[in-house]
Amino acid sequence: MNYKSKLFIIAILLTTIFVNCSSSTSPNYDNSSMQDMDDVNFQKRIASFPIVQLNELEISGLIFMREEEKLARDVYLKLYEKYPLRPLNNISRSEQVHMDAIKYLLDRHNIEDPVGENINGVFESDSLQQMYNDLILQGAESDIEALKVGCAIEEIDIIDLQNELDNNVESGDIKFVYTNLKRASGYHLRAFVWNLKRRGVEYVPQYLDIKTYNSIINKKSTGDLKVDEQR
Repeated sequence: MNYKSKLFIIAILLTTIFVNCSSSTSPNYDNSSMQDMDDVNFQKRIASFPIVQLNELEISGLIFMREEEKLARDVYLKLYEKYPLRPLNNISRSEQVHMDAIKYLLDRHNIEDPVGENINGVFESDSLQQMYNDLILQGAESDIEALKVGCAIEEIDIIDLQNELDNNVESGDIKFVYTNLKRASGYHLRAFVWNLKRRGVEYVPQYLDIKTYNSIINKKSTGDLKVDEQR
């Protein structure tokens, strides 16, 4: 096992230490990133999947998802500077683990990392760059809007991951990671929704259909849920 792999495993195992509840009385929704991966030897689990030649959609999907996870992390970090809300801080750490998971897959399949040396808030994808800019403007309006931005990001993440799983992904290692990422996004969505509710705001989904949204909010896992894109 090389040094980079050891560091990645340590990051996975320490996630539950970093990602704490948004308050001492809040549900344990954001203490969830890559939760299933904490219960197994991640390196061994990934190694159990054969390295196969990826199709073009799998490759482009990995590249896009790497930057989409970066977008989540970068937005939460930026908004946390203005509104020091614990969910923004905690979940930004979780999103870093998600980024690392995708980077691990990119390295495993010898795919160039689109993030490279890009600083926070800078993206190769024009669509993600525009999304980042728009979300920062929206979230800067108030702490309520910042939490709504968090909800929107997690909704979009769930939709995009499910689309990859349903239509593009054949490789077992990618399915394994995406499924865990999607499950964690469900926990994060519930964390943001719960924090809005504490502030007297009943969140209405912006991208997920209402049936899928309710299933996510009312269940402990999103691993087996399907989503209909409403974007």
